[in-house]
Amino acid sequence: MEKSTVIGVTLGILAVTVGMVLKGASLSVLLNPAAFMIIIVGTAACLFNGFPMENLKRFPSLIKQLFRQKQMMTKAELVPLFVGLSQTARREGILALESRVDEISDPFLRNGLTMVIDGLDPDFVGDVLDAEIHNMEERHRNGALIFSQAGTYAPTLGVLGAVVGLIGALGNLNDIEKLGHSIAAAFVATLLGIFTGYVIWHPFANKLKIISKKEAELMRMMIEGVLSLQAGDSPTAIEAKLIAFIPQHERTDLKPKTEES
Repeated sequence: MEKSTVIGVTLGILAVTVGMVLKGASLSVLLNPAAFMIIIVGTAACLFNGFPMENLKRFPSLIKQLFRQKQMMTKAELVPLFVGLSQTARREGILALESRVDEISDPFLRNGLTMVIDGLDPDFVGDVLDAEIHNMEERHRNGALIFSQAGTYAPTLGVLGAVVGLIGALGNLNDIEKLGHSIAAAFVATLLGIFTGYVIWHPFANKLKIISKKEAELMRMMIEGVLSLQAGDSPTAIEAKLIAFIPQHERTDLKPKTEES
């Protein structure tokens, strides 16, 4: 589970509810079906108007990514893996790697190694893998755009909901006792619009962009390793190339492991 998403959503809800209590506002005013209808259904309507169906079908899987941490190889795991593959290739030849391909769970890396074992041209291998990264980034960008657009629509719909609520409140001025409550309820839509827009949708879009960037960096590291294997670089050279992808503060923990291996 992606703990940061759960913590963020929980803290956001607590911040608003506790803040309302401290300000003396009644939480019962949040029980406003009309406000939820305008914000939630209205935002959904905007998304359906703004995106093709094939993009919106990915919405559940995008939500799953935000709450369930994707299992990926780490950069620190790639270094000893490629060092070991290089040692095998130099000792037994590049075709000897065929027996180790099935051990690799990552489909991108497995595809790259398969092309190298098949003896395909290095430029072709690099172009194919680069194209795969580009398509992945474009797909992820479209996914993040859904959430960033929802974050743009929701606050505006909140203003619309407030206007609708005020029209209803001011349309019945005979009952002065209910007027204050009606006006307060009118602004619940604004509260929900701003909350969902800036506490949920925009941050979700940002997290998806970060996840995509992290995955793309890992895949580029894999390309470097695959092409280095194909070029016949030494294990030491491959290790030096791949360590360059790892942040400086993480290298101190990595060095002893690679030396031991």
